[in-house]
Amino acid sequence: MAKKPIKITEVALRDSHQSLLATRMKTEHMEPIAEKMDKVGYWSVEMWGGATFDSCIRFLNENPWDRVRTLKKKMPNTPFQMLLRGQNVVGYRHYADDLVEKFVDLACEAGIDVFRIFDALNDLRNLETSINRVRKNGKHAQGAMSYTTSPVHNTKFFVELAKRLEDMGANTVCIKDMAGLLAPASAFELVSAIKETVKVPLHLHTHTTSGLALMTVTKAIDAGVDIIDTAISSLSMGTSHSPTETIVAALQGTDNDTGLDMDKLIEISNYFAGVRKEYSAFDTDFLGVDVNILKSQVPGGMISNLESQLKQQNAIDRLPEVMKELPQCRKDMGYPPLVTPTSQIVGTQAVLNVLMGRYKVISKESRDLIQGKYGKLPGPVDQELMDQVCSDKGCITVRPADLLEPEWEKLKEEVKNKATDDEDVIVFALFPQVADQYLEKRGTPPDEIYKKEEAVPAQTAAPTNAFRVTVNGKPYDVVVDELDAVPSSAAPAPAASHTEAPAAAPSGGGEPLASPLAGSVWKIKCHPGQSVNKGDVVVILEAMKMETDIVAPRSGVVGSVSIKEGDKVNPGDTLLTIG
Repeated sequence: MAKKPIKITEVALRDSHQSLLATRMKTEHMEPIAEKMDKVGYWSVEMWGGATFDSCIRFLNENPWDRVRTLKKKMPNTPFQMLLRGQNVVGYRHYADDLVEKFVDLACEAGIDVFRIFDALNDLRNLETSINRVRKNGKHAQGAMSYTTSPVHNTKFFVELAKRLEDMGANTVCIKDMAGLLAPASAFELVSAIKETVKVPLHLHTHTTSGLALMTVTKAIDAGVDIIDTAISSLSMGTSHSPTETIVAALQGTDNDTGLDMDKLIEISNYFAGVRKEYSAFDTDFLGVDVNILKSQVPGGMISNLESQLKQQNAIDRLPEVMKELPQCRKDMGYPPLVTPTSQIVGTQAVLNVLMGRYKVISKESRDLIQGKYGKLPGPVDQELMDQVCSDKGCITVRPADLLEPEWEKLKEEVKNKATDDEDVIVFALFPQVADQYLEKRGTPPDEIYKKEEAVPAQTAAPTNAFRVTVNGKPYDVVVDELDAVPSSAAPAPAASHTEAPAAAPSGGGEPLASPLAGSVWKIKCHPGQSVNKGDVVVILEAMKMETDIVAPRSGVVGSVSIKEGDKVNPGDTLLTIG
């Protein structure tokens, strides 16, 4: 057998900490080890894309573009790889072709060399623009297939996808097994079939969540796979990936020897072991093997995000219910592979179903997915759910981006007084809900921001005569009118009776509409004095990275509106009243 060294893509700087640490690793913790990583000889280092762009602007107050430039200076010899969601770029909706092309151009300028491009639904129409633009920039376009199992997915399906990706101009093809579902025997069968059909190199990405990965990687290598993703051992296993050192050691002295230096890898691992301790607050509880993943199909990064979402909603104890709801929710929506953004959409909808009742609240993104705005779903959608979402609109069958008007120049004009350059314009395009806040705080250390935010309530404390009371499970904000001072010689007031009438409703009259979720107020769709009908959208919350419509529970007239756009709200907070 001829020698065939296996090439390694290291994912420590992106997917491993996205899977284990809710994507919270800062650039400052990557810089000190970057020069050593550059000397290892990796085929590539995945360090951008996926949720890292979002996390930089939403949580870390970092410029995501600067991360690429900063690390590139320290790693000039190693190809930088990013995960690009095709027409979704690194956001959660489809963007017009001109914006996709602009993003790719800017990413190439910043220093990205390899673009792993995928579509959550495996609708290859959604990859055309980005593959063509990457190739036009002279960079490496890797076409990725989102691997999953379902009644509508099989080996033939994925082999045909791989051939179509090669025909579209992909330099390499990747089996993207984001949830660790690929079993060893299935891997051997699939890799063998693809290698017989496709001439470009084949890359395997898989997670260790289910415990199958190391066996799966071994069988894939036997079948002829060319490149595999691994994570340095201190950021491996659990919901992450197979340990780099383990794979390197297993292949030493064989025809597939990677040639990587174990001493260098151990030094890198020791460094990240220390870094991981800095993020203990975000470390996932899923550190071993979870065979339930074979049923729920939740990818590694989504598990830690689900935990985070439920903690925000003060409902972490309901995680088992959410994991049970997920497979049913996925079936209802036509068996989409669970990878961003569909994992986020289906996962968040499962959370909403558990907290609010099944499909009592449907996120905007879930509606868009069912309507075909993300592409063609692999299987049929539950008819009752389809009727609920598409009854008055119908579904689309064309490439979703064909329905979008060019948006780059228009957006650039809209934010010209806010954005300092084209990279900032991209931020407004992808994450308009948090762009203003990001630009205001960018570069400020998170600790300083927290101190400032903690100081605000003390400066703007509510008057001492303002109270929140809960009556029959409903919260009310009340203000007690001040009375003339009672002389000290006066008799004490009688104790309050437990049979008193309920406290008055918030100012403006009417029944309070409480927030069902923790999140930010994205849009207020009504005003005091406006008549609304039952089911009308009155507020849109940005919760769990999704837009969630809050509807009027009954017809009436809006009394008072207790919030403004941009406000943070918690479950139970009064949004407005309807009389």
